[in-house]
Amino acid sequence: MTATSYAQSGSESKLDSELASRAHLTHSVNAQFEFERTQLSISQLDVSIGQKTVLSDINVQFKPGAVTALLGPNGAGKSTLLKALCQEISTPRQSIRLGHSQLADWPRRELAKSLAVLPQHASLTFPFTVSEVVAMGLYPLTINNKEGEALVAEQLAQVGLTHLAKRSYPTLSGGEKQRVQLARVLTQLSQSPFPPVLLLDEPTSALDLAQQHRVLELAQNLAHQHAYTVIVVLHDLNQAARYSDQLIVLKQGRIVSEGTPAKALSVDTIRDVWDYEPVYVPAPQGGHPLIF
Repeated sequence: MTATSYAQSGSESKLDSELASRAHLTHSVNAQFEFERTQLSISQLDVSIGQKTVLSDINVQFKPGAVTALLGPNGAGKSTLLKALCQEISTPRQSIRLGHSQLADWPRRELAKSLAVLPQHASLTFPFTVSEVVAMGLYPLTINNKEGEALVAEQLAQVGLTHLAKRSYPTLSGGEKQRVQLARVLTQLSQSPFPPVLLLDEPTSALDLAQQHRVLELAQNLAHQHAYTVIVVLHDLNQAARYSDQLIVLKQGRIVSEGTPAKALSVDTIRDVWDYEPVYVPAPQGGHPLIF
């Protein structure tokens, strides 16, 4: 089942049913317990930088086994929300939970195995090879060196960079570097004892068209086939509608619309949030809306 099939009437309950099915298939013995451990939720989150409020009264629950896209114009608070989730910025202690505990209470070592972010930009100028950069995701490691090498090779294959394994990282293009960093993050999350949380901040920004779709297909597969909680910041509304199960639309630090693509991306919402009059093709049966 693909993300596009959720954009039809009754899709909210259908999504919940499908996620439950994925839980059963992926973790059949202790599915409910595993999903409870990986449930990420935000309650009454407010974030201010100096005197400016950048996020206000954010309440949302992210579903394991689903891709959630954060949408909105520049300055809407998308990247700030992602930074709050990975604790890059200070937030009220009670506002974010992962599983049965406050996110702030998680031991750093354990959290690093179960929640990771791919930033927009990663500064690394030392001439590590591509394999060595991906291998940084192995630490702290609980497997032996041979298993670690196999895992690095597996993640490089997932992002289509096996042929660049021995290349010097600084010599790569911006898009290649972005995919190397994605492989490193996936290596890091491979150590999670339960389906992890993957945060992606504009993962397609430096990629060509084909690689944009391959990366988003990979994110969708990790959610649908391996029960990852995937949260991605995107600017392309059609890509968000095609690859996401649920959308969260922000404007001036507030959630103004959320739900399946067909529900969250109405003509009125697009007009109000982006100040743009779209050409809107409604979702066909089993499809997703097209926006021009």
